[in-house]
Amino acid sequence: MKTTPFSPAFSNLFVPASHRLCRLPLIAGRAPAGFPSPAADHYDKRLDLNEHLILHPEATFFLRVKGNSMIGAGIHDGDLLVVDRSLEPNHGRVVIAVLDGELTVKRLHHQRGKVVLCADNPDYPDIAIQNGQELQIWGVVAHVVHKV
Repeated sequence: MKTTPFSPAFSNLFVPASHRLCRLPLIAGRAPAGFPSPAADHYDKRLDLNEHLILHPEATFFLRVKGNSMIGAGIHDGDLLVVDRSLEPNHGRVVIAVLDGELTVKRLHHQRGKVVLCADNPDYPDIAIQNGQELQIWGVVAHVVHKV
């Protein structure tokens, strides 16, 4: 399965990945989830999230999530997805797909020779792609930026 060019109908949904560096302080060590650590107030170096979240800048875009069909994958309403078009949309990957003109984020499955877009929420049905339907895979979700 190959990724396809963006449709002009959805062009306003995407924010291109920036090449501008934005180095933020990185605290030395790891933050314990239990008791506070006195070493946590020492800066180690500066960290640019672009270096960690964007492996292929020319093939990366961002997309904001609407809905709850992927909460089992840790993707919630309002989250920001980092989508990489250079990654192969293999079985089991979370992808951005356009099915018959409708944009969706789902887990890609190949079952018995058929393509199925699966939700990671039992309240939403899987979508088995039928003959005559048009499916475009725009990219693979590489990271999720999630507010807590």
